[in-house]
Amino acid sequence: MLRKLPGDEARNLVSTTPDTAVVFRPAVVRTPAFVTIVIWLSRLVAGLVRLVWRHPIASAVTLAPIAVTIAYGWRLALVLVGLVALAGLSWALLGRASFLRLVGWRLLAWWRLVWVYRRHWQPVMIVSGLGRHLRGRDYLPHLLKVHCDGWADRVTVKMLNGQAVKDWTDRTEHIAHGFGSRACRVSVARAGRLVLTFPRRDPLAVPLPAVLIPDTASVGPVEIGACEDGRPLRLKVHGTHVLIAGATGAGKGSYLWGTIRGLLPAMRAGLVEIWALDPKRMELSFGRALFGDRYAADPADCADLLEAAVAVMQERAGRFGGLQRNHTPTTADPFVLVLVDEVAFLTAYQSDKGLKLRITAALATLTTQGRAVGVGVMAALQDPRKEVMNIRNLFPDKIALRLDESEQVDMLLGDGARDRGALADHISPVPTLGAGVGYVRLETSPDPVRVRAAYVSDDDIRAMVAEYATPTGTTPAEPIPAQRSALVEREEARTNG
Repeated sequence: MLRKLPGDEARNLVSTTPDTAVVFRPAVVRTPAFVTIVIWLSRLVAGLVRLVWRHPIASAVTLAPIAVTIAYGWRLALVLVGLVALAGLSWALLGRASFLRLVGWRLLAWWRLVWVYRRHWQPVMIVSGLGRHLRGRDYLPHLLKVHCDGWADRVTVKMLNGQAVKDWTDRTEHIAHGFGSRACRVSVARAGRLVLTFPRRDPLAVPLPAVLIPDTASVGPVEIGACEDGRPLRLKVHGTHVLIAGATGAGKGSYLWGTIRGLLPAMRAGLVEIWALDPKRMELSFGRALFGDRYAADPADCADLLEAAVAVMQERAGRFGGLQRNHTPTTADPFVLVLVDEVAFLTAYQSDKGLKLRITAALATLTTQGRAVGVGVMAALQDPRKEVMNIRNLFPDKIALRLDESEQVDMLLGDGARDRGALADHISPVPTLGAGVGYVRLETSPDPVRVRAAYVSDDDIRAMVAEYATPTGTTPAEPIPAQRSALVEREEARTNG
């Protein structure tokens, strides 16, 4: 129970004298002036110490001219300020990266802390419901520090006791607009502390050219684009499964072809095999020569190819059992990546129930047992609902491109992903602005990361086919010589017939 303070019962008093208001005067405790002065001085000293500790560079830049003026006069201070300004300008022009890292971003962080965040902190917290105003006193989350880089501000906040992360993720729009940003993303720094990310600009607004084909053969992670913070987007494909969802024109092909492009040297070295399922017949067929006889478009052929991949997986599991728990790609046992474009056509919209059951069973088997023996699945679809893709939770890593509904974001990336900043339903439908932009949520991290895949053009694919396709008349190595897929046998029968 809260203790009642003087004045709490004033509203219950009734005056018996007409036209006379009840005047209640609470008791006043007079504090000696000496005590008041000591309290204010202690607060002033503590604030100055805290300011110097948190912002040493900004404090030094401000205090140095004052100290020189007091000690040697204003003329020398003016000369010193001019020399420092000239040196700073020269440094900024000649060594921009080091200047920004050591001085520029720190000064910007100090300025935005004072002018943007601390200035608006109390009203934004109160109006958004994250702070409380009780009995004339504000109880606010504590603003600790601001860190700036080339594209965003990261504000570290200490929550009020009793608050949860969900209290903040439910109010990201209030916070973002309150501080003049287009978005706010919440991540946990440690117990009781959050990091709020406020983008100042969009570094992914311009389409990215295709990433250069690597010089060395590797199974990944494969560089296919860029993250919002400037780091390269390296997608892990070996030892995991990846599900990509996005509306028509969202850029799913950029992720498929970017992955293929990054694995081309390993394919040439015999360390990787890509098995392509292309029921739409419009995406992967453009580079069909890269896949040899491991390409299928007809639903029956897709079912056969998936079952052949299951056979490879089971044969390896029988050989590896008791000997090894992780797969190391070799020319004898290469990493097999099964690419499935428009997987919903095979698992949900397929009219032949027998084929639908075979395909769903094969995909479920591969996604539950395949990664330990070097068989991975990368599937793309437009609608992530359960009735369309009932095995979506079997994919550890997920990528959400532009989606039509806000509910679909959490369907794909997990509960709370949209509240944490994965606004996939807000991605622009304009191809130059939004194609390839998405949010990646990895198995190892609950926080979605905004990324953009590089655009692999038709000319890039033609160049890939011209350089890396299997020469005519050459048969690619079979995954298991003793177990040939029904698809291969059918193609040979057509050829002989």
